[in-house]
Amino acid sequence: MAGFHPVFANELVEQYAATYQANHPDTRMIVGDVRLVHDLNWHQELTIKPGDLDLLAGGPPCQGFSVNAPIRSLDDKRNHLFKDFLRVAAALRPKAVLLENVPGIVQLGQGTVVKQIYRELEALGYMVAHKILFAGHYGVPQMRFRTIFIGIHGKTKNISFPKPTYNASSIANFYGARELCFHVSPLFASLLKKHTSVWDAISDLPVIENGGGDRVLKYTIEPTTEYQKILRNGTRQLLNHNCAHLAAINLERLKYIPQGGSWRDIPPELLPAGLQRARRSDHTKRYGRLHPDLLCSTILTKCDPHWGSFFHPEQDRILSVREAARIQSFPDSYTFMGSITQQYEQVGNAVPPLLAKVIGEEIRLMLSD
Repeated sequence: MAGFHPVFANELVEQYAATYQANHPDTRMIVGDVRLVHDLNWHQELTIKPGDLDLLAGGPPCQGFSVNAPIRSLDDKRNHLFKDFLRVAAALRPKAVLLENVPGIVQLGQGTVVKQIYRELEALGYMVAHKILFAGHYGVPQMRFRTIFIGIHGKTKNISFPKPTYNASSIANFYGARELCFHVSPLFASLLKKHTSVWDAISDLPVIENGGGDRVLKYTIEPTTEYQKILRNGTRQLLNHNCAHLAAINLERLKYIPQGGSWRDIPPELLPAGLQRARRSDHTKRYGRLHPDLLCSTILTKCDPHWGSFFHPEQDRILSVREAARIQSFPDSYTFMGSITQQYEQVGNAVPPLLAKVIGEEIRLMLSD
């Protein structure tokens, strides 16, 4: 979306790789553990010399850094995969490096991971900076934060990050939020565009039943918002508009949940045992029905109501894969392969494309300098 042409990709999971290949058929894909990719002759494989590549972009698996992880420590092997990204950077010496992860990476090892990323990239001649960006600030209808590291080789001026263009807000209650997030003051909020809402994103999609829909459907109405027009972009077929099946007990619970409501609206006798013991202030998003005028909570790898607000605003079901993809800002032309469970996983693991786009545009500006 920002004008880069991907020439090479690496993915661990075969079905995820199949999705990438379906959407980027001209990109060379290696399926396998990145720790084993060091045997690859990068320059022969890509027919480039060190320094030729414009951008190396990656997101080492983030589950070990996540605030949702039971234990966050350097003992988790996944928390060392960023080193393999740095190893590839050392071999290719790209003009720019983009590393993405969850906010939890900032605190891991009392900041030692961040220090190591800086130390190794600076030793290779990169100027480096990092910031925590909020997807809602860039037109994504979702409360999602991501830590972004940018390195530009040989740069002498400061690294820049895309400034917020949408007046969206969320509670940033994680370590580093005060120093690393953009904060829009009320004085300037009126100069920004109105936030993109859940309904702006999905209101044009056809009604489907619980557990229904299909991998290929037809649109039934024209797009009604600018966001919908951007993501449709002339697409003729509606892809992946199918949803997982809700059990009878969840359908019964759903009867009591209004738009914007949650588990606290469900009669106590219908709640899972854990929530029957919970304080009313706990788990605020669980069993939530989305409010059409607001942002969606962070799309996870499972649109499971037990973990967040994933009930459709008007229909008695969870979000479809396509609705989750819309809320992540994927174009409708982007198809997801594998089982429906794997499709939800891929959507939830992704960086919102509209967020990636503005970061990519900022990197292009710095490279042109």
